Amino acid sequence: MSTHPCQGHSMTPATRVAPGRPAHPARPDEPGHPPPPTVVGPAAQALSSKDLLRGHTTVTIAHNGSLYRLQATRQGKLILTK
Repeated sequence: MSTHPCQGHSMTPATRVAPGRPAHPARPDEPGHPPPPTVVGPAAQALSSKDLLRGHTTVTIAHNGSLYRLQATRQGKLILTK
């Protein structure tokens, strides 16, 4: 059986919160808070970076009238810049 990480502490939730902050965060459905994001439709198909780069380290992507540069680094990471 696992124990909660806060068990054994004598502090109450109100004493762990910074002064001036509520003890519990506001719920997203309260006024002034946006609703959580919703997923609509099927998930997008995953594309391989090898298919996108086609042997190059950099490609240009046209999207909504703007050009973006997708670059593969030597460390195997991807960088997308506008």
